[in-house]
Amino acid sequence: QVQVVESGGGLVQAGGSLRLSCAASGRTFSMYTMGWFRRAPGKEREFVAAITGSGGSTYYADSVKGRFTISGDNAKNTVYLHMNTLKPEDTAVYYCAASSLVSRNWASYDYWGQGTQVTVSS
Repeated sequence: QVQVVESGGGLVQAGGSLRLSCAASGRTFSMYTMGWFRRAPGKEREFVAAITGSGGSTYYADSVKGRFTISGDNAKNTVYLHMNTLKPEDTAVYYCAASSLVSRNWASYDYWGQGTQVTVSS
């Protein structure tokens, strides 16, 4: 069992930056791939970024590549999503999740946080 809790969302102007944090507890953090997903109003949940337990591999959606960076601190059992050059279309509820697989598919993730709202104003 893994518990994940997101934090760091908020309101920011277009072009600004935010850092989301995901604190995980329970089973060994490094055993899981940690992913970030988001759901905008009226849209499907979509993959944003993921990092393997070893931290050796990262994956990004094309829409955020070059603007967002995912990183992990195994000592703190925490994963971060650094979001730069934010756009209004990045507005969504962002969720952190853990999976025993390396996947971009939300269905592969077993443990989810409650989500944190990110709103980007134009």
